[in-house]
Formats: sequence, structure tokens, C-alpha cells
Amino acid sequence: MKKLTRFVALLGAAGLALAPLAATANTVKKVDPKSKVLVNATQISPSEWTEAADKLITNLLDSDVLLNIENPPAVMAISRIRNDTTMQIDIDSLTKKLRVALNQSGKILTTTTVGLGGRAEDPLAKESAEYSQFMSGEKQETKLPDYTLSGKIQESRIKQGRETLITYTFQLSLTEVKSGLAVWEAEEAIAKTSKRGAVGW
Repeated sequence: MKKLTRFVALLGAAGLALAPLAATANTVKKVDPKSKVLVNATQISPSEWTEAADKLITNLLDSDVLLNIENPPAVMAISRIRNDTTMQIDIDSLTKKLRVALNQSGKILTTTTVGLGGRAEDPLAKESAEYSQFMSGEKQETKLPDYTLSGKIQESRIKQGRETLITYTFQLSLTEVKSGLAVWEAEEAIAKTSKRGAVGW
């Protein structure tokens, strides 16, 4: 009986000792997307991507390019933004930030019924417009955008001793559909420095 009591007591003590460890292992720490906290020094945080995108959009809106059309505001379609880095980047989320900023500017409107390969971002809106034109007997015409916005994100690494300089460059280009010429281009670079001993490279 004494052995059984001692065994139960030991189990209870072990449970109490392991409980804090289990709680600690499952603890999730929230990070404000707008904060400057770095989860991984070699990765780009959401706030850094947002800051780079904001700078590029401000550069575009401050230029006079969007004013050179007959019937403002200009209509723009967002083309492909390519990820040429080793990172997994949510391009759709990044594209959405660009679209929101541009539409809120009042200088440009983005279309969701024209997309790469004829695939619309909003198929329902495209089908509704086509159905409305069909029912009214109007000639079906798809309004082409005045501009398209494309871009890519590049990565370069320069090693010197135990340190590696990692640079992520976010590039955007605005093309005039009528002429096929790039009428505006800009880029923003984000640099990180990493030591080999810290990350095991």
C-alpha cells in the first residue's frame, strides 16, 4: 500500500513538472505586422515588404505619368510579379496592397476583369458585364487598360569571410498598352547581413 501511494505521488509530481514545459512549448507569441520585430534576420518581414511597396507606389503617384491620358483616371491591370528569390513570398497579398494603394489615390483605377491568359481576377464581374451587354443588344467590347503594372523580386548574396550580405530588390515597371513602352520604372532594395555561425551556413 505504501509503495502504491508513493508511486501515485511520484506520478503527480512528474505531471506538475511537465505541465509548465507543455504550456511553454505550445505558446504562440503574436507579432504586430506593422512592427519592426525580426523573426528571422535573413527573411523579410511583412512590414518591410509593405514599406518597400509603399515607397514604390508613392514614387509612381508623384510622377506625371498617370496624368498623360485623355480621360482620367487611368485604368490599369496588374500583370505578373515574379518571385526570383529563395523565399516563399505571398505575391497575391503583395499585389493586393499595391491595388488598394493605387485605387485609394484617386489617380488610377485597377481592373479585375482583365488578366493574364484571358483569366480575370473576378470572373463573376466579367461574366456579369458580358451578360449585361448581351441582354441590352450592345456590341460586346472589353475595355482595355491604359497601363499594365509588372515586376519582380530579386535576391543577391555576397559572402565575405563569415558574413553574407543578402539584398532583396523589389522592381516595378509601368507599361503603356497603346505604345508597348515602359513609361515608368523604379526599385527598392532591402539589405540583410548574416553571420555563418549564427545560421549554420
